[in-house]
Amino acid sequence: MKKILITLLLPCCSLAAMAQTKGTKASPAKKAAATKTVAKGPAKPVFKNNLDSASYALGANMAASMKKDGLTTLNYDLMIKGMKDALEGKTLLISKEQSQTPISNLFNGLSKKKFLPMINEGKTFLENNKKQPGVKETASGLQYIVLQEGTGVKPVATDTVLAHYKGTLLNGKQFDSSYDRNEPISLPLNRVIQGWTEGIQLMSTGSKYRFFIPYNLAYGERGAGADIPPYSTLIFEVELLKVNGK
Repeated sequence: MKKILITLLLPCCSLAAMAQTKGTKASPAKKAAATKTVAKGPAKPVFKNNLDSASYALGANMAASMKKDGLTTLNYDLMIKGMKDALEGKTLLISKEQSQTPISNLFNGLSKKKFLPMINEGKTFLENNKKQPGVKETASGLQYIVLQEGTGVKPVATDTVLAHYKGTLLNGKQFDSSYDRNEPISLPLNRVIQGWTEGIQLMSTGSKYRFFIPYNLAYGERGAGADIPPYSTLIFEVELLKVNGK
């Protein structure tokens, strides 16, 4: 009887041992989870002294200024190399004189992209305007209409003239007027915007013209102050009062 009980208990003990082993053994998935390491991000820079802080601040300030002009990325490796070469007195890969061209090209391209709607607005306006009665266009793209024809002498580019004027944007906003100041302006024709230099030479003293000036004959990609945005097509009414010295 005792042997029979021992025989019957052996399978039960084996099953119990197997169940206990199965319960304590970790699955492959749990093993992987237990051994998996958490990936760490890049270490945060530590500012050890004022030079470290100032270096970071200079970079951040430069970037913020450039970002306002539409710049969002650079070749950082070459930028840092250029800074290091200049600071360490090494021979530069691009001279100071040569560097102005690529810098200007970069920012002019960004500016042109930013103000493309204004450029297209001016182009469309001028295309339609030259079809209007009385409007004439020169080879440069300057458009004008004679409001009053004078009988006096015509100036040349080296003359200084006395003139009344008012200027507006295409939306009708006036940005300047000598009439409002009740004070005509005396100006040398070779020191004003190209549209004025060319246009006023078409006028006889006593004339009053309206000029439609494309941005490239006005203030170009820079604009003028807060009132004339970059790439603005401008409208001027100009009255030629006198050619000084004639």
